[in-house]
Amino acid sequence: MAEGGAETSSRVVLETRDVSKQYRLEGVEVNALQAVSIAIRAGEMVSIMGPSGSGKSTLMHIIGLLDQPTSGKVILEGDDISSLSPNELAEQRNKHIGFVFQSFNLLSRTSAQANVELPLVYAGVSGAERVRRAKEALEHVGLGNRLGHFSSQLSGGQQQRVAIARALVNDPSIVLADEPTGNLDSRSGIEVMAMLQELNAQGITVVIVTHDDRIARHAQRVIRVFDGRVKAEEIVRDRVLAAQELAALSAEEVTG
Repeated sequence: MAEGGAETSSRVVLETRDVSKQYRLEGVEVNALQAVSIAIRAGEMVSIMGPSGSGKSTLMHIIGLLDQPTSGKVILEGDDISSLSPNELAEQRNKHIGFVFQSFNLLSRTSAQANVELPLVYAGVSGAERVRRAKEALEHVGLGNRLGHFSSQLSGGQQQRVAIARALVNDPSIVLADEPTGNLDSRSGIEVMAMLQELNAQGITVVIVTHDDRIARHAQRVIRVFDGRVKAEEIVRDRVLAAQELAALSAEEVTG
């Protein structure tokens, strides 16, 4: 069992095999990814880390089914999805991937509950079932008393919790978090990382994309990307446990 997390399965949920991605900008070919092969196993909490321009965002778009590779294969739950049509990719994305974005990506004039229901709307889930599952997801992240609140009525940390609830509502294979603490203050950021670690401890597979080594080390494994290639993979021996950070911060506030 990984420290502070769920027992990791040998089952591979998602993998890339020699994935490359080229773009053409103003007539110049840019190699955003070059022969990248990674595997994410069920129950893992993994960070994909790299500086701006390293290719980590391109890799995130591909494993999040938001983009397709120029070459190579993407295998999701045992199926090769590399050549699916945009509509087929969208269907797989809504079924298997739960997203948590730095900017929350909530509809501002829509309640927390309605925001969480959106993936279920796209999936064709009935109204009563949508309501039940959205309420359950919001209660799971501690916002059962904020169902009717709009984004403007919520703090940044609460908005990110709504985003996490939305990511969970379809019971995805992977929760993919892109710089999840980037727009939060220190306490809210620690609370969000504590929640992601708690979800992982419950068996949910979590992938964090970040440029911040401190955030990356909340995971059990770090994949380091540079110049479009995987430069290193490492097991985190001194994993940062957010619950301990939060307890220490609370103690400082009480005594301070």
